[in-house]
Amino acid sequence: MRTRRTSLAALAAALLLLAGCAAGGGPDAGTDAAPGVAESESGSAAPDISGEVTVFAAASLKAGFDELAVRFEQRHPTVAISPISYDGSSTLATQLTEGAPADVFASADEANMQKVVAAGLAADPQIFATNRLTLVVPAGNPGAVAGLADLADADRTVVLCAQAVPCGAASETLLSDAGVTASVDSYEQNVTAVLTKVAGGEADAGLVYVTDAALTDDVEIVDTPGADEVVNRYPIAALAGARAPEAAEQFVAYVLSADGQAVLRRLGFGAP
Repeated sequence: MRTRRTSLAALAAALLLLAGCAAGGGPDAGTDAAPGVAESESGSAAPDISGEVTVFAAASLKAGFDELAVRFEQRHPTVAISPISYDGSSTLATQLTEGAPADVFASADEANMQKVVAAGLAADPQIFATNRLTLVVPAGNPGAVAGLADLADADRTVVLCAQAVPCGAASETLLSDAGVTASVDSYEQNVTAVLTKVAGGEADAGLVYVTDAALTDDVEIVDTPGADEVVNRYPIAALAGARAPEAAEQFVAYVLSADGQAVLRRLGFGAP
């Protein structure tokens, strides 16, 4: 009889313990995130995101955005950043307004972003970086270029960005402010092409962004007075009709985040 009573008491105690756990949820009750919710970088709960994001970005952003894409994918393993399309901002803006599919656009100037906004493809772009030009020459400076005034010499080979692209518009402003009419041998569709020609010795001089000049030892920087007064502001926006809108918005947010900004500062971009 004593054994039976002991068994009944133990059974009753077990039932009471189970009931208490169901009611209180245990010591960790309320601390688990809801299904489908992950921890954000700030520690607060944020929805999981997934999908493939196509980014159109100005050519001068290549080094920065290649790194940012890798870092973003490491933080969001279910998101894939497609190989980023880099080119002159005017070329990219034209492609977008003519129907090219993309989820994010990062321009090297506000004018080309505005074309995309006016077409109803983006809203509320955010400035995420700034940049400025510098005069570059091939290593060793074979053309003996000492400053902007030397770009007017027809005996020197000069390459600049086309006026339609941001680096071209900035070059035109910089030269105009300096009172220089450059003797230009070729106009390129993006800043990378200008840098490539100068670095390869195909030109005696060219104007590129300081961030591009820092990418190679094959060019030398020549002092460029007035360049600090001609600053390009870089806007970014998620695009209407994005295939993975949450992922696109999150990539934009990451570029604007402290971590994203640290990458861009390290590469020489100025603060927004």
